[in-house]
Amino acid sequence: MATGLKALPFSFGAHFIALIAAIMVLVWSIHFRGGLAWEAENKNLIFNIHPVLMLIGFIILGGEAIISYKSFPLEKQVKKKIHLVLHAIALILGIIGIYTAFKNHNESNIPNMYSLHSWIGIGVITLYGIQWIYGFVVFFYPGGSSEIRRDSLPWHVLLGMFIYVVAVGNACLGFLEKLTFLEVNGLAKYGSEAFLVNFTAIATVLYGVFVFLTILSQGPTADDHSYSAIA
Repeated sequence: MATGLKALPFSFGAHFIALIAAIMVLVWSIHFRGGLAWEAENKNLIFNIHPVLMLIGFIILGGEAIISYKSFPLEKQVKKKIHLVLHAIALILGIIGIYTAFKNHNESNIPNMYSLHSWIGIGVITLYGIQWIYGFVVFFYPGGSSEIRRDSLPWHVLLGMFIYVVAVGNACLGFLEKLTFLEVNGLAKYGSEAFLVNFTAIATVLYGVFVFLTILSQGPTADDHSYSAIA
């Protein structure tokens, strides 16, 4: 396992890839897919909000929340609040992102909850919400005893990592699903839009990898910059 000092390049790498992924999903949704709209005659503009919020709001901000203990040279309590708030924002934007997919389907007479992507998505957002509520109650307010926090921490971290891995995988599944629909309806399989979608999915995976490299790079001795500072 790498030392704590080596976490810094991993976190910078994660930030850089996050920026690239965010730009690519915005270019796809705005330039290739026509833009974003909450209300529109073209219901696809409503759907376009979904990948933007799920990637930037849920995946990227969720990842930034995970690595916040290694990204910011701040005091433990400050980092704990940043961790909590970023996860809350990610959860809220994720819920709105899922709602826009339902809104698009309902206004376009498309069935809901028929794909594996949608099933996993509902499961992920539900687990994410439960995880956030438990973390808030145990680690923040009103706060559990030191023994409860100590015993809960490994499971809290493990479940958080599991949820995040599934979320990243499901995001890629969503890109694949949408691209398949577009190609069936005439999108060029080797066109620039198809390549952009695939590279956005690759950037999503790489971002998840760098998030985990940042976390796993902590040293064997716990300190104020380690993930155990959450307790």
